Amino acid sequence: MFGYVTPCIPELKVKEYYKFKSYYCGLCKSIKTNYGNLPRFSLNYDMTFLAIIIHSLSNNDGSFKKCFCPVHPLKKNLIMENNPALDYASFCNVILFYYKLLDDFNDDKSIKSKILSGFLTPYLKNIPGELQIVQATIESKLKNLYIMENATYKYNLDEYSHNFADLTGFLLSNYFSGENFQDNLYWLGYNLGKWIYIIDAFDDLEDDMKKHKFNPINHYLNTEKKSFIDFSQEIEGRIDFTLVTCANNCLIYMRKLPINKNKTLLENILMFGLMEKMDKVFKRSDVNYEQSL
Repeated sequence: MFGYVTPCIPELKVKEYYKFKSYYCGLCKSIKTNYGNLPRFSLNYDMTFLAIIIHSLSNNDGSFKKCFCPVHPLKKNLIMENNPALDYASFCNVILFYYKLLDDFNDDKSIKSKILSGFLTPYLKNIPGELQIVQATIESKLKNLYIMENATYKYNLDEYSHNFADLTGFLLSNYFSGENFQDNLYWLGYNLGKWIYIIDAFDDLEDDMKKHKFNPINHYLNTEKKSFIDFSQEIEGRIDFTLVTCANNCLIYMRKLPINKNKTLLENILMFGLMEKMDKVFKRSDVNYEQSL
């Protein structure tokens, strides 16, 4: 359920590309500094967006430096550091990945996920006081989602996506508790979380149907037990409309925020990046512009 929120590289200026990359590498460095080397394998693009949007609303400028990393040992890369937004995003990154591993183990009895979650446990024992409410909220919302997904009652797609959408809204807005723009930030996050949940479900649909695993789209909409080909063709337009609506709402709420930096980069992600990801998931384009950072 992670890694869908990325910029559309062909639409980025070169300086914006390197700026996004500096946040991504800075998040990796923050995870190492705060939690150690091992949790760095949890790094993902969605939490990079979290860091960017929070930093774009703060007065902290952060700083940049060039350094080597294990992934790019022969070339120095520009990274952002001394940025509280990255530290907050690094915690969210690690704790969300931890609970995802536990969820994978509960769903699939994945030994790999169980072992990896065990490796992460020692890094999460001393959570700072100001972040304990974040950890508790993540645990609560994902637990509620797990209960709903394993219930015999058939919820609708909005109900299934609500817990993750609400959690994403909380993670974005919690950082600015008490600010007058907190509600707009929450609804940006809510719509983005709903978009992530639904596109992830559609992306996994074929595999989940083959393995007879729970999928909210299949569980709620496939009342006639159609094959993947027939069912996916039938519901693609409906899912597309929902995702486009969520993406458009993200952009609307972002433009209501007092963004003081990175506006072009944020608009690229929400206006073009989400659409590009949809084209990839819906297999509407043979061109893949995505590349590893």
